[in-house]
Amino acid sequence: MQQSNARSRLKSKSDVMDPPEVQTSPGHHRSSPSKPKSKRTKSIIFVIVACVTIALGLFFVCYSILRSRRNRSVSLRYSVIIDGGSSGTRVHVFGYRIESGKPVFDFGEESYGSLKLSPGLSAYADNPEGVSESVTELVEFAKKRVPKGKLKKSDIRLMATAGMRLLELPVQEQILHVTRRVLRSSGFEFREEWASVISGSDEGVYAWVVANHALGSLGGEPLKTTGIVELGGASAQVTFVSSELVPFEFSRSLDYGNVSYNLYSHSFLDFGQDVAQEKLSESLHNLAANSTEEGIVTDPCIPKGYILETNLQKDLPGLLADKGKFTATLQAAGNFSECRSAAFAMLQEGKGKCTYKHCSIGSIFTPNLQGSFLATENFFHTSKFFGLGEKDWLSEMILAGNRFCGEDWSKLKVKYPTFKDENLLRYCFSSAYIISMLHDSLGVALDDERIKYASKAGDDDIPLDWALGAFILNTATATFDYSGKYRKILDLSNVAKYKI
Repeated sequence: MQQSNARSRLKSKSDVMDPPEVQTSPGHHRSSPSKPKSKRTKSIIFVIVACVTIALGLFFVCYSILRSRRNRSVSLRYSVIIDGGSSGTRVHVFGYRIESGKPVFDFGEESYGSLKLSPGLSAYADNPEGVSESVTELVEFAKKRVPKGKLKKSDIRLMATAGMRLLELPVQEQILHVTRRVLRSSGFEFREEWASVISGSDEGVYAWVVANHALGSLGGEPLKTTGIVELGGASAQVTFVSSELVPFEFSRSLDYGNVSYNLYSHSFLDFGQDVAQEKLSESLHNLAANSTEEGIVTDPCIPKGYILETNLQKDLPGLLADKGKFTATLQAAGNFSECRSAAFAMLQEGKGKCTYKHCSIGSIFTPNLQGSFLATENFFHTSKFFGLGEKDWLSEMILAGNRFCGEDWSKLKVKYPTFKDENLLRYCFSSAYIISMLHDSLGVALDDERIKYASKAGDDDIPLDWALGAFILNTATATFDYSGKYRKILDLSNVAKYKI
């Protein structure tokens, strides 16, 4: 009996014993260690799928961008304006789109390009046929920026300004005849009346339009718009909204959307920087040439040390002829104050004939300047040459002009080695002329921060070129009548959408 119980206890003990370990050799693995390999495989598959997904995503993005650009390029329309200025002729090529029946403007590099050639159209007064070569070159530049399939649907216009306005009408027409012949055969859409000499008021209004378009004030309150004062080579323009009663001949009305703008706009022909300096130089040359005695005639607007034409001689007529030749020496004096006085005298010529309430320049009516202004073209170029700051730049101009005019020419040549003589010579006169025009004549205070010099405006740095304003108005299917009877811009809030 005891033996039986012993066997029973032994069996029970064996029932609860751990099973013997299974020995494995290094080359043999059980099934459980295969799990890490499965995880690695899944990770690799996940990485591959992720890479493929990213690649496909990038491909889709790139394809969308390329397709968008292609569609944008296909949808672009083009317009060309040739600006026939006094110092050169510049072609502007504009690309724009139509969205929901409205033009969308873009003045970035992709949609806008320009090229300038010198001299200006007026330089061909004695050889009108010579215009053909330069205009043809400008047309070829434009054709490279416009797809061939769109040439016939892209308009091209030539608008000549002050340089041409100075020429006799028959000479103007001869030059325009040649330009029309070139434009007719250009492949662009062209009409005879699209090559013309525009008025100074046109030029001023176009400049005002692009400035306020760039600043986002076009379509806003009239008295919060920005005026424009331009100093070109042959003329100067002043355009701004005035609350004064402006004589009819200086008044321009512009309806934009629900806003009506009453603008004063005038172009002072012969008062551009280049023509004014030539006029002063010519008067001094005549003074020296007409002198009957030996002496010195000084030019205060040319730095000292510059060799002018000396010993100008005059053969005296009549009974003085047998007394021989008398000479006078024209000498560079380099004096800013005297140059400023000479410039002011030119700007005030004819003021005694003023029939208006008041005249700031000559006998031309000019209302008191109101609001903010941008001073462009040579105002900008001269200011940048002297490195003037934006604040108190007129005060700084006087100091810079004094230093420059009083410096010896030889030292100026060393300081500005890359400048040609004819260009470097301009800055003594231009500094004095700018002060004389803006401060002495138009009454702008030297510390007035409402007037700034500029060549571009707005967050997108849109060039302040009147041709851009002409493009905006032409493209917006606007009518602009300067006949004095009725002037109106179509309701551009329903016609144009501006996007820069």
